[in-house]
Amino acid sequence: MALEVERPANASIVEDSVRTVMDPAAQSRSGGELIIGLINNMPDSALEGTEAQFGALLAGAAGTRRVRLRFASIPEVPRGAPARDRIESNYWRLEELLAGPLDALIVTGTEPKAPMLSEEPYWNRFVEVLEFADRHLISSIWSCLAAHGAVLHLDRIQRRRLAQKRSGVFAHSVTPLHPLTAGLTGSLSIPHSRWNELDPAALERAGYDILSGSAENGADTFIKRRNSLLVFFQGHPEYEDQTLLKEFRRDVGRFLSGEHAGYPQVPVGYFASSVHAELDQFERRAVADRTSVTVQEFPYAAAAGAVQNVWTQPAIAMYRNWLDWVANKKQVAAGG
Repeated sequence: MALEVERPANASIVEDSVRTVMDPAAQSRSGGELIIGLINNMPDSALEGTEAQFGALLAGAAGTRRVRLRFASIPEVPRGAPARDRIESNYWRLEELLAGPLDALIVTGTEPKAPMLSEEPYWNRFVEVLEFADRHLISSIWSCLAAHGAVLHLDRIQRRRLAQKRSGVFAHSVTPLHPLTAGLTGSLSIPHSRWNELDPAALERAGYDILSGSAENGADTFIKRRNSLLVFFQGHPEYEDQTLLKEFRRDVGRFLSGEHAGYPQVPVGYFASSVHAELDQFERRAVADRTSVTVQEFPYAAAAGAVQNVWTQPAIAMYRNWLDWVANKKQVAAGG
């Protein structure tokens, strides 16, 4: 496998600010390999799963190209003790990661807690990472809530709340003329799982190019060229087969516990029709008397067998295009 997850050695003491790290462009970069940082800000329960999802996606996209993947996390994201221990043992300190060498970044979101993204405890550090990536790296990817935070800071575009959670696998039209969508024709299906959206018209007015989207689901993939190439995904091309199913079962559990008032919508475009009757039957029981139903009774095995994964291969192709773009820009900068 050409992908190598690179753990930190003995961490050196560095300044505790993104603004004071060395410029990676001024450091030597050897060979044709790429060094990608993944800043994993997902909640504790999804921390390891996110590592596996992006690791598998990048491994498929890398092919024979050597890619060194380094994990980090924004330290201001609230964590429990087990997650903090995992991060301290296996992740790069954020300042050490950004001290380089580093070619590109992938930044995930996390579940919001504050009414406004700019009020989250990690907001200032998030902005520092965004500005650093744009100034010093070839490209960066901003996933889901991280995409919302990035466009809020860059162009003051506020996300808007949806009437219900948008969950499922949605088909999008593709703009085939950009290098990131090369080879992707027709419809691009990508998982989405979110309560908010960005207005496509506002994005276009602010200079973003929408590479994939639909009338039903809005902007899926969009980009903006500043000092570097900023890539944004409102969806989750990295999701594994059962990720949406696990989230759906979690939301069912929140309904049964009284944490959520309404029963969650079944993810659209995700299951084969064979399981819908069983899911509907469970929903009727849960809605009729939630106190008599437990989440352990949820028909997980039947639902897992009915998952239709139509997104992984196109996602690998898109990430391969991104790695190729970064590698080409790196070679040009090196005078190759």
